[in-house]
Amino acid sequence: MDELKYELLTEVNGRMQADLIQSYLEAEGIKVELFQEAVGHHIYPVTVNGLSRVQIFVLKEQAVEARKLLETFQ
Repeated sequence: MDELKYELLTEVNGRMQADLIQSYLEAEGIKVELFQEAVGHHIYPVTVNGLSRVQIFVLKEQAVEARKLLETFQ
């Protein structure tokens, strides 16, 4: 059975904030993947029922370092 390589780091509201966090973490050498419902990030972003939420995932082996960097970022 395949093991998951990524771990949920945090969840934010809005793609702009997620992109900022992704850029910051990647500049520090952390591999990041973003997940958002498809309808939530079109030309007119939808914010109803949590559709603007973006989940930020990082590699499991980088999760501790990513959490420390996220604390600094915030």
